Amino acid sequence: MDDSAGDATPRRIETLAYGPHPDQVADVTLPVRATGAVPLVMLLHGGFWRAAHDRLHVGVVADALAYEGYAVANVEYRRVGIGGGWPATFTDVAQAADTLPDMIARSRPGRVDLDRIVYLGHSAGGQLAVWAALRDRLPQDAPGHTAVPPRVAGVVALAPVVDLAGTYELSDGDSPVAALLGGGPGEVPDRYAAADPAALGASRAPVVVVHGDQDEVLPVDLSRRYHASCGAKLIEVPGAGHFDLIDPRSAAWLSVLDALRLLTEG
Repeated sequence: MDDSAGDATPRRIETLAYGPHPDQVADVTLPVRATGAVPLVMLLHGGFWRAAHDRLHVGVVADALAYEGYAVANVEYRRVGIGGGWPATFTDVAQAADTLPDMIARSRPGRVDLDRIVYLGHSAGGQLAVWAALRDRLPQDAPGHTAVPPRVAGVVALAPVVDLAGTYELSDGDSPVAALLGGGPGEVPDRYAAADPAALGASRAPVVVVHGDQDEVLPVDLSRRYHASCGAKLIEVPGAGHFDLIDPRSAAWLSVLDALRLLTEG
């Protein structure tokens, strides 16, 4: 589809494969009216890393961001139940982060600014977005490790699972964190050490956490603790629940856009 039409409707122009597995893909959406190179948002969906949830439920987020002038790669990855979990989910996200920006730049020359890449994730995707920016801090033999800091201007984490061990402790026995990593912190401590943003410390790139103070899925206290321990900027949204942050019709959406502008406009 031509992306040069004269209206402001975003164009989902193509699906790019960053690997051979059917879930190693990303839907790319570009703004229509923006001229020159625009910031690129690498969008990582949530759903507690489980197979039942895929990138389609944040398609509206991709369109809304493109309407605001961002290029968006809505990234899929292998999830628990369909070949994901440790380590495949993590190696997929690392591979997507390392390859998709250049693929998009080659596909649409001059349309994306590779100096303004932002990782944006919701819930479990927020954990993956922060983790992706921390890959130079991973143990050398950990999945996704890179010796060079990732090329990212910053991270926007929406109601994120930034404390895997703390989230595990909140579970009542059916822990999605344990399903992701193959056990609790006492059973697979090395995996928590390589996957938990709270354990990995502060990112070189700025991290902005946006969390509703009425979140019914992940208590905002988890993000407050992460803010205190790792120095991430925290934007608390009064009255907002877990899913308001990915609803462009909600009042909370304005806080998401504010967080993105902090990282892409200075």
